[in-house]
Amino acid sequence: MTRDDRADRPARDPDPSSTDGAHTPIEETVELGVQLLAHLEQEKLTLKETIDRIETITTDPAITRDILDTAEMRGVIDREDGIVRPRRMAFVSFEADVTVREGAFTCRRCGADISVGHFIEFEAGEHGPFGSSCIRKVTGRE
Repeated sequence: MTRDDRADRPARDPDPSSTDGAHTPIEETVELGVQLLAHLEQEKLTLKETIDRIETITTDPAITRDILDTAEMRGVIDREDGIVRPRRMAFVSFEADVTVREGAFTCRRCGADISVGHFIEFEAGEHGPFGSSCIRKVTGRE
């Protein structure tokens, strides 16, 4: 699926006017994005590949920039000449960090209808659903 194909899908970003009193939805989205980048299982990615991963969380360019800037500021990634290098290689344990549920889902990466959803459990919240092959691509195992 190309980036242009994703533009036809509805936005998944939280409503910035709503808040739970602790953090704004945008702050929560940024934190989820930073945690995703911290768990990428690749030595380096192009900026495009990195943004493709972030787009499973948000398609808003301003929030994407915030995620990249925050991750770099915290030392989670290094960015140089269009290359992103994760610095903290924390791995997603498919046994401990992924919840699998049956139901009617749409994969956050490819947009396919799936009957089994894989959800990554980060401290900032749950991220998914993904199909069995897309979760591997998002985490960098494929």
